Amino acid sequence: MFTRRNVLALGAALVAAPGGAFAQAKTDIAISRQPGILYLPTHVIEKKKLLEKHAERLGLPGVTTKWIAFSNGGAQQDALLSGSVDIINTGTGPLLVLWDKTRGRVKGICASSAQPLLLISRDPRIKSLADFGEGDKIAVPTVRVSTQAILLQLAASQMFGPDKWNHFDAMTVQLGHPDAFVALKNPSHEVKSHFAAPPFQAYGLKQVPGAHVVANSAEIIGSPLSQGQFMTTTGFAEANPKIVQALRAAAEEAKAFVETNTAEALEIYREVTGDKTSTADLLDVLKEPGMMEWNIYPQGTMKFATHLAKIGAIKNQPASWKDYYLPVAHDLPGN
Repeated sequence: MFTRRNVLALGAALVAAPGGAFAQAKTDIAISRQPGILYLPTHVIEKKKLLEKHAERLGLPGVTTKWIAFSNGGAQQDALLSGSVDIINTGTGPLLVLWDKTRGRVKGICASSAQPLLLISRDPRIKSLADFGEGDKIAVPTVRVSTQAILLQLAASQMFGPDKWNHFDAMTVQLGHPDAFVALKNPSHEVKSHFAAPPFQAYGLKQVPGAHVVANSAEIIGSPLSQGQFMTTTGFAEANPKIVQALRAAAEEAKAFVETNTAEALEIYREVTGDKTSTADLLDVLKEPGMMEWNIYPQGTMKFATHLAKIGAIKNQPASWKDYYLPVAHDLPGN
C-alpha cells in the first residue's frame, strides 16, 4: 500500500503531466469497490455488466471491466493516483482532498448513495452529543479525516463555535466498522459509542443491549450527504469520454434497478460481497428512514468543502460543486 507521502508525490505527478497522468484511451477498465450496503449500486453495475452495456450503446464495443475490492477509502485513493485503477467509488472527504491536492486533476463523475450515518451508544448517560465528555470514546473509521470524524467537527462548530471544531477529535478512536461493532457488543470494552455506517448501525441497534441513536448525519449537516461517489482523473476522463458517459448511464440504471427490484439487488450484493446476512434482514435495514437514497447527484458536499477549507484541510475553497465534478454531471441538481 502507498504511504501518504506517495500520494502527495503522485498527486504532484498528476498536476505536472499534460492533461493528467495515465491519459490514454482504454477498453479494459479497472474500478474499485467496497463491501457494504452503501455500495449496493456498484455491485449491481458489476454483476449486470451495465458499464459494458452502455459503452456499447455509445459506440464503444468490447469494453471489459475489472472490479477490485478495497477495504477502505485511503487504499482506493492510492490506487487511483498510481494508475492501478481508473475509477474509484468513495466518500465526499476523499474527493475534496484529492481534488485539492492534485489542483483539480481528480473529479467526480456521479454519486451513487447518500444513506444516513448514525452515532449509536450503549452508554445510558449519553443521550445527545452534548453528553460526551473527557474519557468518553467514539469509534470512527479514521480519526480526523473520515466522514464520521468530519461530521463530528461540523457538529462541534455548531454547538461550541467555529473555533471549537475539533472538540470531539480527542474522543475519537480509529476502528473499522466490523471491529467497532464487536467492541460495542462487549460490555467491558472501553468503546461504548460508534459512529456507524449501514448495515452496522442497524446491527448495533438490534443486537447490543441498550444501544440507542445519539446523532444522525442528516441532522448534523441539514441534508442527505453523498457517501458513495465515482471519481477519476481528468486525464482519464479526457481520453475516455464515452466510458465516463457510460458510467453515468450505468449508475442511473442501477439506481432504478435497486429501487424497483430491491430483493434481487440484495441477492447480487450478497453474492458479490459474500455477506451472509439474509436478504430478509437486509430488506429490513433498507426500510429504515433514508436508507433508499440512491440519487446520482452529489448532496451536502459543499458544506463539507466549506468546513475543510475553514480548518485548512484543503487549501482551495470551491465556488460550486461543479468545480470538483466533471461536466458529465453538471446538468444534475447537485449541492
